[in-house]
Amino acid sequence: MAAAPVCQIFSFQDCKTSPDPILESPTAKWSYSPVPIVIDNGSFQTRADWAVSDSPRLVFRSVAARSRGAARSETQIGNDIPNLEPLRWLLKSQFDRDVVVNFEIQELIFDYVFTHLGISSEGSVDHPIVLTEATCNPLHCRQMMSELLFECYRVPHVSYGVDALYSFHHNNALRDLQPPHTGIVLSSGYNCSHILPVINSRLDAVNCKRVNMAGGQAAAYLQRLLQLKYPGHLAAITLSRMEELLHEHSYTAVDYREELEKWRSPDFYEHEVHRMQLPFSGKVPGGCVSVEERQERRAQQLRRLQEINSRRREEKLQQDQERLDRLLAVQELLENDLLDQFHKSLVELNMDSAEELQSYINKLQLVVDQGRQKLLHSDGAEGKTEELEHPMDEGDAAVLMDSDFPEESLPEKHTHVDQPAFNMAEYHQLFVGTERLRCPETLFQPSLTGEDQMGLMEALQYVLARYTPEQQGELVNNVFLTGGNMKYPGMKERVERELLAMRPFQSQFKVCVASRLGLDAWFGAREWAREHPPGPGDTGWISRQDYEEKGGEYLSEHCASNVFVPLKINKTASTRPAEASVTMTTTTGASLALTSECSAADPEDS
Repeated sequence: MAAAPVCQIFSFQDCKTSPDPILESPTAKWSYSPVPIVIDNGSFQTRADWAVSDSPRLVFRSVAARSRGAARSETQIGNDIPNLEPLRWLLKSQFDRDVVVNFEIQELIFDYVFTHLGISSEGSVDHPIVLTEATCNPLHCRQMMSELLFECYRVPHVSYGVDALYSFHHNNALRDLQPPHTGIVLSSGYNCSHILPVINSRLDAVNCKRVNMAGGQAAAYLQRLLQLKYPGHLAAITLSRMEELLHEHSYTAVDYREELEKWRSPDFYEHEVHRMQLPFSGKVPGGCVSVEERQERRAQQLRRLQEINSRRREEKLQQDQERLDRLLAVQELLENDLLDQFHKSLVELNMDSAEELQSYINKLQLVVDQGRQKLLHSDGAEGKTEELEHPMDEGDAAVLMDSDFPEESLPEKHTHVDQPAFNMAEYHQLFVGTERLRCPETLFQPSLTGEDQMGLMEALQYVLARYTPEQQGELVNNVFLTGGNMKYPGMKERVERELLAMRPFQSQFKVCVASRLGLDAWFGAREWAREHPPGPGDTGWISRQDYEEKGGEYLSEHCASNVFVPLKINKTASTRPAEASVTMTTTTGASLALTSECSAADPEDS
């Protein structure tokens, strides 16, 4: 007989972060002083350190939490938040998708980075900054970022680059590929994924494509699936645990349909399903309790019930007595012939005559007398209860129950019925089966989550179709995968299978994966900063003079940067006073004629 498959039971790590220490300024020798600061400004994590460091020592989530009405100094950043879930509703990010739009949060992130790097200069940061930005970053967002760095922190130089391109060139150097490099980069992060064609070491920005599906959407999809599957554990299925489940227990299927067919087999399911153990308390409600303890608990409940009933009777009796005293005081006004005050008091009491007043006094007097009798009776019964040597049974409990307060009655349970064995640990287990491959599949099939857009490989095929066959061959000979959402096992094999299906028969292609998917962007930026120190005439750096002369949207291009397309707006005379023709000329010499509405009185608003 075959042995039963061993169940794979895993526990959630629920890692708690600790605050980052204040680092010291670099002591290593640097040929060009001061030492640059390298910041990988990612939508999931921020990684920062000096360019002379071996690895980034500041790695934290790109979020900030501040309670409503709290001071700016009370804002918690990144690793200052030990557990994100209790503050999930307070978390704010500087990103919308992968573009920085909230510059107040971005300033707090910079404050956190510069403080923990040990920068003690007052009012300025006297170090060049190498910073990553979004692919095809809007000019307005770059302008706001440059304004923040040059005006607020007064940095001497800034260099902007794309994280995926830094990783691409860094890994090409590790593979000893000589520049210029040509290839196509598939980058998938937390908020979105990109397809970046690189020709002769420069980004072809015209043919870049973005897919709004990445790790954040996969984690939200996994959370929705498991909450529908286990409605009894909604609070325990948190987004942080789903992110851990994605990173540690998910994989990409080489053939999605074939893999789903394997999961139909019971043996395959038992062998491959991951049982995730949720935290729970070992005490079972109503567990093994002796008869004496159960009787003692019932006696305590009865005593508490008596105290509650007695306190309520006293409060009700006191209220009735106060109302009776007020009515008697009004009746004394009639006996003392104070008729005006008597009739005024009757109106306040909403009564019409002295007979009605007397009737209310008689009824209320009867209620007060009955209340006093009940109070005396309950005190006597309580005294007798304390003299009993054995706990009360259920019949005594029914006698002492006050009929005026039936809501305090306790439900009766049959204690002699044998309860079936209940496995508390198994009840708190999540059986994660096909979810392990369904969530990473959203990168290739966004329709699984209801998104109406192309998948990653379909978008890649669209991008390749925009090139000549010769260029396509050069691009697919260096397909590079990078980004934290590419960590799933089987991702490289899946991309190779998809390329084999879309490329011509017997065509060649090569797929490579970044050596450190999450950190290679920082390492690539560090290597670039070491090889291209800021100086007069060096490309890739924006000096403060460039910022003041060319504007905040100016970008000095280099191998890992975006393409800068300055727009020169030339206003021409309009034939109609309500319209103006605006001609925008790019560096390639192409001009686009646009018609925009403007005011004849104030033409500067156009």
